Amino acid sequence: MASEKQIALYENFKAINSIEAAEYEQFDVKRGLRNADGTGVVAGLTNIANVHGYVVSDNEKIADEGLLRYRGYDVYDLLDIEAADRRFNYEEVAYLLLMGELPTQEQLDRFVAALDAERELPNGFTASMIMRDTPPDIMNVLARSVLLLYAYDAHAEERSAHHEIATAISLISRLPRIMVLTYYAKRARYNNESMIMHRFIPGQSTAETILSMLRPDRQFTADEARMLDIMLCLHAEHGGGNNSTFTTRVLTSANTDPYSTYAGAIGSLKGRKHGGANHQVLAMQEEIKRNVKQWDNDDEVAAYLAKIVNKEAFDKTGLVYGMGHAVYTKSDPRSVICKKYAEKLAVGTEYEAEFNLLKSIERLAPEVIVREKGTGKDMCANVDMYSGFVYSMLGIPEDLFTPLFACARMSGWAAHRFEEIVSGKRIIRPAYKSVRKGKRAYVSMSER
Repeated sequence: MASEKQIALYENFKAINSIEAAEYEQFDVKRGLRNADGTGVVAGLTNIANVHGYVVSDNEKIADEGLLRYRGYDVYDLLDIEAADRRFNYEEVAYLLLMGELPTQEQLDRFVAALDAERELPNGFTASMIMRDTPPDIMNVLARSVLLLYAYDAHAEERSAHHEIATAISLISRLPRIMVLTYYAKRARYNNESMIMHRFIPGQSTAETILSMLRPDRQFTADEARMLDIMLCLHAEHGGGNNSTFTTRVLTSANTDPYSTYAGAIGSLKGRKHGGANHQVLAMQEEIKRNVKQWDNDDEVAAYLAKIVNKEAFDKTGLVYGMGHAVYTKSDPRSVICKKYAEKLAVGTEYEAEFNLLKSIERLAPEVIVREKGTGKDMCANVDMYSGFVYSMLGIPEDLFTPLFACARMSGWAAHRFEEIVSGKRIIRPAYKSVRKGKRAYVSMSER
């Protein structure tokens, strides 16, 4: 805690750091690298993913159905729920992102074997790096662990393609283990619970490994593992413009090492406006569940949503969390897929009523926002609307929601780092215009 004297130093924090909104308009500075209509400022080119949610015609933004493609493949095709040969897909998706093409069976088998071979952590790493001084947020341990793994890599400063791919495979393999071990280390430190340290089982998929290590009895169904695998696939990549991937590109452009780059991306993803947003979604949904007596009553659900929109309920921001996206307008394909799989697991169980409530929130929120605010824009549910619900059905604790996101996104971050190394060539260095008026005359100490 800061002392009284320290607090006094920062009492004018807001005033000192304020820049008038009018000045951004005056100099046509696009805050957040966002245009006035909400579209992103084009900052680079990529072959890795296409995130589409609108078209621009005659300088007008027109809503369109959401589309997400990995290396040109539609995510709906990659994760087709009806296909007879569906299997665990995350490893295949990771290979596609890193190598640019879908693998043959032989290539996929070799890739899975490479992941298996890297799951072990250095001797003493768990005791000294994960269980020691465990902080309350698992994302910080993931970032710290990635930085410390640098010390165990004799070629950490090498920038060759071989080393970059080997490092990426190592971290894709190890992050899920570090995540689960940290979860139990946190519970042991803060809740006085037992430290469970299951060994990984060679040959299991990433989703199976997570569930096997997480659950005390190590038991899970094929449908549960398949659902978690889908979530990993949906979070694996989302274009170069999202904050953590852009962080990856910025750090890579500075020619820093891969460990520093990925640790920085994890720090970005932790942010409440990025990967950490799922906590707000879940908290809002829990409040609605507590305050709406009849979940199947549209009028009652809409009335409480109106309270949220009018800043009378939840966190008083007026935001309906889980609704809206920077790119998607009519639909978020990740949410569509997540919702479809969630329904298959929820129907006929104690979760069905809650699932129907979430569908009502998704359906009613745009109408309520238009009615209460008088204006509206095309708005769809984003992936966070259903992701927390899915994780809850799988018995995954909230502490792991964002870390799971990080484990999945490692493959996308790595793909963008590779592309930046080969094609970027220049350090990313946008300009900031100084709005300080004129030169200030220096005042000696005795005259201040």
